[in-house]
Amino acid sequence: MDKQVSANTNDEVQHAHITDRPVDPSRRQLLQGASALAAGSMLSLSTGGVWAAGSDKPEKEEVKIGFIPLTDCASVVMASVLGFDKKYGIKIIPTKEASWASVRDKLVNGELDAAHVLYGLIYGVQLGIGGPKKDMNILMTLNNNGQAITLSKKLADKGAIDGPGLAKLMQKEKRDYTFAQTFPTGTHAMWLYYWLAAHGVNPIKEAKVITVPPPQMVANMRVDNMDGYCVGEPWNHRAVADGIGITAATTQDIWRDHPEKVLGTTAEFSQKYPNTARAVVAAILEAGRWIDASLSNKQKMAETIAEKSYVNTSVDVINQRILGRYQNGLGKTWDDPNYMKFFNDGAVNFPYLSDGMWFMTQHRRWGLLKADPDYMAVAQAVNRIDLYKEGASLAKVNVPKDPMRKSKLLDGSVWDGKNPTAYANSFKIKA
Repeated sequence: MDKQVSANTNDEVQHAHITDRPVDPSRRQLLQGASALAAGSMLSLSTGGVWAAGSDKPEKEEVKIGFIPLTDCASVVMASVLGFDKKYGIKIIPTKEASWASVRDKLVNGELDAAHVLYGLIYGVQLGIGGPKKDMNILMTLNNNGQAITLSKKLADKGAIDGPGLAKLMQKEKRDYTFAQTFPTGTHAMWLYYWLAAHGVNPIKEAKVITVPPPQMVANMRVDNMDGYCVGEPWNHRAVADGIGITAATTQDIWRDHPEKVLGTTAEFSQKYPNTARAVVAAILEAGRWIDASLSNKQKMAETIAEKSYVNTSVDVINQRILGRYQNGLGKTWDDPNYMKFFNDGAVNFPYLSDGMWFMTQHRRWGLLKADPDYMAVAQAVNRIDLYKEGASLAKVNVPKDPMRKSKLLDGSVWDGKNPTAYANSFKIKA
């Protein structure tokens, strides 16, 4: 596993670089109506902020937040485009990045203040796996659901249209099967591994797993570099639209309302700029609430993030699955009530300790961690529930009473965070 991870991380230097572009100023004009609606919900304050008597004023007014071209960067982008950031006395500067390795490196060295980032990436850095060890913080969860596992059309033509079909084909046709994820300790790697194992395939022993930046997934599948991949939208629907892949499973099939991207930063940033951190949380909470408020808002969001400055794809490729309208590429269509959510009355955004602990159990399961960490202590250090609560209070967002939550996953296992060591060791298929 160690050899595989080091070979696959490789900082994705072999893949095409995505250039950073400035925010398109025309979008502000195109969304004037949306901005007016957003502004209407804001407090009318001559100071332009909501801190009390200046004592809580953000220490840092400009905040560079990195993002990868994925649909779930939307709340970060819309907080900036619609001006929710201004309400809290900050200016969010969204910065487009080429790969998760780039996001990791720029967070660690301070080039970015915060980032739209994979949950498991932050924990990997905290624990010194998948990158240099540094104390990290998660300020909030940005979204639930909305990722998927795509299999190539060539596999589908041989009957691999879902998990059981893939497992059957892999037993029948013995060869090297290659699957891609986006970062070795990240969410997509963990969803892919979990899904394969749930269908009897050991992802470590029976497959080759490579790392590919999200926007490069479709191009790599087109030239037969992989048999399947797990990534965020819109790159699964794009494969369907292009006729080169099929959707074999959604990640909400694996874990309904699972945690996905987070707002990550360094512990150093949180300590030095606590008022700034909570202002960012409040602004992004408002943006998430705005996105989830109506179909019209979702459409406006899709039009915005489809631009070259952000995701760089067609609006239709984004908005179908944002609305829960799924096609698998084989004629099946369905409406999924568990589509990507950005707010859900604040339930999405709370940084549950049990969510962070789950990723560590999977890092342990697959050999990324060589020993069991102090799961609770690490989660309490990383997930800044205190700062989140302060930001939620500013934005008048409900906060769950319990920092732990209970979920049932695809294979029937129940996760509640109560005994993480036993849970990590309970799986039949592991590294």
